[in-house]
Amino acid sequence: MLDKIQAVAAQVGEIVVGKPGQIRLALACLLARGHLLIEDLPGVGKTTLAQALAMSLGLQFKRVQFTNDLLPGDIVGSSVFDRERAQFVFHPGPVFSQVLLADEINRASPKTQSALLEAMEERQVSIDGKPSPLPEPFFVIATQNPLDQVGTFPLPESQLDRFLMCIELGYPDPQSERLLLEGLDRRELLAELPAQMSSQDLLQAQQQVRRIRCAAPLLDYVQQLLAASRRAAGLAEGLSPRAGLALVQAARAWAMLDGRDHVLPDDVQAVVEAVAGHRLRPSGGSTVSHRVRAELVAELLRSVPVR
Repeated sequence: MLDKIQAVAAQVGEIVVGKPGQIRLALACLLARGHLLIEDLPGVGKTTLAQALAMSLGLQFKRVQFTNDLLPGDIVGSSVFDRERAQFVFHPGPVFSQVLLADEINRASPKTQSALLEAMEERQVSIDGKPSPLPEPFFVIATQNPLDQVGTFPLPESQLDRFLMCIELGYPDPQSERLLLEGLDRRELLAELPAQMSSQDLLQAQQQVRRIRCAAPLLDYVQQLLAASRRAAGLAEGLSPRAGLALVQAARAWAMLDGRDHVLPDDVQAVVEAVAGHRLRPSGGSTVSHRVRAELVAELLRSVPVR
């Protein structure tokens, strides 16, 4: 199974060049059954990464371009009256897929953003008061533009907390950018991508992640990080129990990618910025950039020594 996952990472790396760390974090997020938020400037490959991951994993993929006039029904679906049958017939929306790409999610209104909450948390949606389960596996991969750009709405904390990880791609290094300039159009390459795994393979890999062992001292370390975040004077609030669960699951997935059956403190430290960064806010209430998040997480790690 690890060979297949490494083949996925290698193939995605041929499309999104020069970003092996971000690709590995994205894979760890999906292996941990989490949802992924990719936040960065337009044009750096956010959508391309999401598409390459879905196609390489062999998953059914649908994309929704979020705009300020998008309605919740455009995502979940709606019931339309059928004259011949004299009854309302439900037409499923794009959320009924294995991977939903919510492109530029923060360009939609908060009401539309909240339409994803039940789907992300419960992996179901309520239609006419009845729950409708979503396909398995089910992931939301959302892209987000910086909040200082025109026409963006900040995601509420409850929505951000549903994303297991938030990553940033950044500009490519000069060598990788040259490969992009000299190579084929990424859309042409995406059209030819073969699946390196099946959905059943992915479900099996997720089961393996759950069996990765976390020793008591490792859980002590995670609890100490959570406690330190809650008493830190520079933070508006600490990490929630959900954040702690997300950190443990992400660390398990990271350990699996290293071929181990147990979690080390190094695994926690490798994923903590992606898991905790978007959940932390400075007490001053200033705009939280990735640089600020990295500093907050680094200070948190310094405050809790590994024993």
